[in-house]
Amino acid sequence: MQAYRLLCGAGIAGLERFDAPTPQPGPHDVLVRIRAVSLNYRDLMFAHGNYAVVSDRPVIPLTDGAGEVIAVGDRVTRFKPGDRVVNTYFPHWIDGDPTPEKIAVTLGAHTDGVLAEFFLTDERVLATIPAHLDYTEAATLACAGITAWNALFADGGLQPGASVLLLGTGGVSIWALQIAKAAGLRAIVTSSSDAKLERARALGADATINYRTNPEWQDEVRRLTAGRGVDLVVEVGGEGTLPRSLAAVRMGGTVSVIGGVSGFGDVEIGPIGLITGVQHLSGIHVGSRTMLQDLNCLVEAAHIHPVIDRVFDFEQAAQAYAHLEAGQHFGKVVIHVS
Repeated sequence: MQAYRLLCGAGIAGLERFDAPTPQPGPHDVLVRIRAVSLNYRDLMFAHGNYAVVSDRPVIPLTDGAGEVIAVGDRVTRFKPGDRVVNTYFPHWIDGDPTPEKIAVTLGAHTDGVLAEFFLTDERVLATIPAHLDYTEAATLACAGITAWNALFADGGLQPGASVLLLGTGGVSIWALQIAKAAGLRAIVTSSSDAKLERARALGADATINYRTNPEWQDEVRRLTAGRGVDLVVEVGGEGTLPRSLAAVRMGGTVSVIGGVSGFGDVEIGPIGLITGVQHLSGIHVGSRTMLQDLNCLVEAAHIHPVIDRVFDFEQAAQAYAHLEAGQHFGKVVIHVS
C-alpha cells in the first residue's frame, strides 16, 4: 500500500511517501480502505516537534480517517465488509471518564495513523458513518467533532437556550457552531475576517465579533449578553485569549480549554477571580468512542454536513499541511485518498 510517514519534529518537509505491506487482520481486527483523512492543529504540532511524548521513529501521521471495511477477523462482531466506518481518536478510550491508560496512545503520533491507503485496527476503535455523509465529510468527525461534542455536551452539559462563545473559525469552532445550533444553543463567533464572520452567520451564528477591529472582544460579548456573559467558551486560543475568555463567561460558567493556537505559555490567572466568579476551567482532551457515536446520532438526526474548507489529493499531502498552517481555512482541511 501507499502511505506517508513523518518523524516528530521533522517539519512538513519531512513528510515522506513510501510503500508498505498491506496489513492483514487478526481475530478482532478490521481492515479499512481509507477514502479520506482530515488534518488537525495537533498534526502541525507533531510535525514541528511540539507534541508531547511521541514515538521516536517515523509514524504514519494523522488521526482522522474514514473508509470502507474490506476484511474482518474471524471474531469480529461489530462490522462486516462493505460497512462505512470512521475511527475514534484514542484507541483505548471507549467509554467512561478519561484515565492515563485510556489517553496514553493517539493515532498518528504514538502509533501509526491513517494517512495511508489501508488502516488496520481493533473493531472497538471504529464507529459507523452517518448515512448522509460522504467519506470526505466523515473524515472530519473524529478529533474536531468529538472535541466539540465533549466541550458542549459531555463535559459542558449545555441545554437548549444556553449561550456559547466560539473563538475563530477553525475545525473545532465550526463543528461546535453546527452542533450548537442543531441543539438549540445561542452562538457567538469571533474572527479577524469579516468574510469568515459572514459565513459563520450563514451557518446560524447569532452574533459575530471581529477581534481585529474590536480587540476588547470580551466587553462586546458582555454587551451582547446584557452584561451576563456566556454560559461556556470553547477556548482554542491558549495564552493569548484565555484571560479574555474568563472575562467573557458568566458567573458559574465554564471555559472549556481545548487548544493553544496563540501558544501554550504560562497564563497568570488570579484564583480570587475564579472563586468570586464561581467559574470553571475545564480541560478538554478530545473524547471517547461513545462520544463519537453520540455525535453521530445528532449529525444524522439534524442532517448536518460538516464544513470542508478544501480537499487535497493524496499526492498533495504536504500542500494540505501548508494550507492548514497558513491559518486562512474555514472549517476542515481534508485529503482524499484514492
